[in-house]
Amino acid sequence: MGKILRINMNDLTVKTEELGEYAGLGGRALTSSIIAKEVPPLCHPLGPNNKLVAAPGLLTGTTAPSSGRCSFGCKSPLTEGIKEGNVGGIVSQKLAHLGYSAVVLEGVPKDDKLRMIHINKDKVEILPADEFKGMGNYQTVTKLAERYGKVGIISIGPAGEQKLSAASIAVNDPDNRPTRHAGRGGQGAVMGSKGIKAIVVDDTEAPGVEIKDRDEFKKWSKVFSDGLLKHPVTGKGLPTYGTPILINIINEAGGLPARNFSNGKFEQATKISGEQLVENCKDRGGKATHICSPGCVIRCSNVYNDKDGNYLTSGFEYETIWAFGANCDISDLDVIARLDRLCDDIGLDTIETGGTIAVAMEGGLLPFGDWDRAIKLLDEDIRNGTPIGKLIGSGAVITGRVLGVTRVPAVKGQNMPAYDPRSIQGIGVTYATSTMGADHTAGYAIATNIMKVGGYVDPLKPEGQVELSRNLQIATAALDSAGLCLFTAFAVLDQPETFEAIYRMLNAQYGLNLTADDVAELGKKVLKIERDFNTRAGFTNKDDRLPEFMYQEPVAPHNQVFMVKDEELDEFWNF
Repeated sequence: MGKILRINMNDLTVKTEELGEYAGLGGRALTSSIIAKEVPPLCHPLGPNNKLVAAPGLLTGTTAPSSGRCSFGCKSPLTEGIKEGNVGGIVSQKLAHLGYSAVVLEGVPKDDKLRMIHINKDKVEILPADEFKGMGNYQTVTKLAERYGKVGIISIGPAGEQKLSAASIAVNDPDNRPTRHAGRGGQGAVMGSKGIKAIVVDDTEAPGVEIKDRDEFKKWSKVFSDGLLKHPVTGKGLPTYGTPILINIINEAGGLPARNFSNGKFEQATKISGEQLVENCKDRGGKATHICSPGCVIRCSNVYNDKDGNYLTSGFEYETIWAFGANCDISDLDVIARLDRLCDDIGLDTIETGGTIAVAMEGGLLPFGDWDRAIKLLDEDIRNGTPIGKLIGSGAVITGRVLGVTRVPAVKGQNMPAYDPRSIQGIGVTYATSTMGADHTAGYAIATNIMKVGGYVDPLKPEGQVELSRNLQIATAALDSAGLCLFTAFAVLDQPETFEAIYRMLNAQYGLNLTADDVAELGKKVLKIERDFNTRAGFTNKDDRLPEFMYQEPVAPHNQVFMVKDEELDEFWNF
């Protein structure tokens, strides 16, 4: 078992301690447990009592396929509830190699100086970083790599320094680009409130991760890998087209929100589809398939070049393409890629930012489809902290309130991702009940509603949706705690032996005797911990609801509203 590294920004001290009561936890289970135990639920998210926790998963640092995820946890400045953000990149494995189960940032500095943290096998240093003030993530990562070599880097851009509620935390990918983000909930603002610009993690000559039974671990790791590679989604669909494969699929299902959730289909969907993205990548010397972290076998990321063959962005995901594309009525992939690049550099959640700009378009701040003004809102206003930039950087709910917009697609203060709950009812249950606010990754009902993975529940009917979302949220919390990519769930849901491989690997690594029931119990425990924090923070069942317009405005092409009743949503937590 690893240790907890605590860094107190109030007195600039560092200490390492045993896991103690947190023993046996990792990833989301560890971040949520620390936040629930140590952070006052009613504290100000940007004040001295909030904490920011980074935790590798239980399997992270091993050879387990697609296990390089890192969880970030805090009280969210966007939702005012508990938050876990899950990210790839190269940092998580390096922290695990160094023997750290968690890094906890505590307190706030007494001055306004900017600092960075350098971690290696010998020491942990808090160093001055004013030279990086106002710098974008790309330049920050480049300069730090020149100084320290091939290291893992956690950083924030100008949005995080300004403590904007849409600010993300960037993690560098295997190509040393800051393209993997713990995006949701404004965690970059919490890191900014701690006065930390970057955390550099160097695992050179690190001891690595202990595995009790290497032969058994190797055996089940291969079973897990084989399961991922033979499943049609993780072995063929995602490695070929990446997550943008969903653009055409969800559009055909009538669940691709267009023009701020006013329609379920986008007429120009083929122009921003995964198929078009792959064609552009091939024609321009980019990469249609790419890893987001070492050991990934799904390879659903990409490297996207401009028309001249120059690098533009990487990790160009479905959610981002939708947020700035269909949702803002923009049908040029190159323009959307520029907006993605700006978000990565400035340090912004693309879902919240794209959703906020769509709300601003609805409110008349700019016309739908005005990509030139959208780029300026990011590159000039948010980057430089103008009043309008601070408004957009504060998220969709605040922007909608200021502009008098009634159609604001958000739950618990967080903008909805790229699936309309009126056309895909299961994801609506997840949006409503998730402890994180509107979050598709909390319980990916799309798998069963649309892709018929793990069975089938009719997306247009309310029956069975609560049970579906509940089971998926429990499973996802366990996967997040293990450090496994969310997309491994496709194979896990369809292949019993792939699911078995997860707890068999954990048993071999830690010398345990876990069963399938233990995995489910871990997921339930995590959700209950998070629910309890939110309850103490003032959340009630009334917060587990979709926005009013989704119950009243039918959406084309199916022309129906969200139909899962309130009392059914309240049954979600009966486990």
